[in-house]
Amino acid sequence: MFVKITPMSSLRLNNATAVVGDELLESVSVSIEDQQISAIHSAGAESGDAIDCAGLTLLPGFIDVHIHGAKGIDVNSADGDGLFEIAKFLASHGVTGWLPTLVPDSDSNYAHAISAIDRLMEMQLDEPVAQAVGVHYEGVFANEKMCGALRPEFFKRFVEHELTELPRLKNGVHMTTFAPEIEGGIALAKELKRQGWIASIGHTKADLDTLNQAIQAGANHLTHFYNAMTGMHHRDIGVVGWAFSNPEVTFDIIADAIHVHPAMLEFACRTKGPNKVSLISDSIAATGLGDGQFQIWGENVSVKDGRTRNERGSIAGSVITMLDAVKRMLSIGFSSAEVSRMASLNPAKLLGLHDELGSLALGQRADLVALDEGGTVRLTVVGGRVAFDGR
Repeated sequence: MFVKITPMSSLRLNNATAVVGDELLESVSVSIEDQQISAIHSAGAESGDAIDCAGLTLLPGFIDVHIHGAKGIDVNSADGDGLFEIAKFLASHGVTGWLPTLVPDSDSNYAHAISAIDRLMEMQLDEPVAQAVGVHYEGVFANEKMCGALRPEFFKRFVEHELTELPRLKNGVHMTTFAPEIEGGIALAKELKRQGWIASIGHTKADLDTLNQAIQAGANHLTHFYNAMTGMHHRDIGVVGWAFSNPEVTFDIIADAIHVHPAMLEFACRTKGPNKVSLISDSIAATGLGDGQFQIWGENVSVKDGRTRNERGSIAGSVITMLDAVKRMLSIGFSSAEVSRMASLNPAKLLGLHDELGSLALGQRADLVALDEGGTVRLTVVGGRVAFDGR
């Protein structure tokens, strides 16, 4: 689903340190033609104008598959212009691809949200902003006992062979987080796979047998690992233990040191391996606004010292960006190549877009981010065009 945005004729980034595959290469020049990476070579090998990236580390742009909003704008209620503002904010934080993520809501609000995302995907063709590549429905078919900050009054029951409850975009990836133990859950997983959806397990108390049935039905990914799922016990493997013990399972995780303790974050990612983990923000509309009180999803949500809390006392998403997650993972000892894989390539693989996105490699779309030594974004390139310049 390579979406052609209006390209510049050419662009060259020079003198960068670059994450290329599993290597960190110095003095690299990247040439871009017609929005694709056309050459990766030693700096200075070509003449002509270039953006000097000396002192910067060049990585594939980050891809966030789970984000509810930012800058006071909520994906469930935003129009196309509001979503576009989120996309600009994301680009300034190194995100080049994202899945607008919906919490359970009324059918009318879902219809409005899908229309807004369709509109955004039209608008972004002409502008270098973080590119929405689809939609993620979180928890529509969830276990009420594991609802977290979701609203169970909007949960749905699956009627076999019908997914009409979830309106579809005109184009793009469709993903949903579901609990396989609900009535019809395994049939739902099979139907999602049949219709080309990504089925991710989450907000669940599923037992081992149900989980094994789910993976056979096509669901082998877990949403926000550790959170809203059963943990591991020596007499009950739980969802967490099943994920660790099953080599086919991948998961995404919120690296904010609030949802998951840094030691457990490192343990999970080392145990599963950086090849099987995707970083997510799970950010809400309050992201980028600092501490305060906010009306989100029909209730008051407070943010204090970077921690969210709703009226029920639950954590209600995060206020980090993917950049914050990347910096967290670097700070606990993961290499630049490992973190790049978790922030870019693995999400692209999950979405089935890794032939186009997620790597600094020949033929890939030129979605790139340049960080300085302090981890600040100095340049974001989307489809070969500068989307953010903070140099």
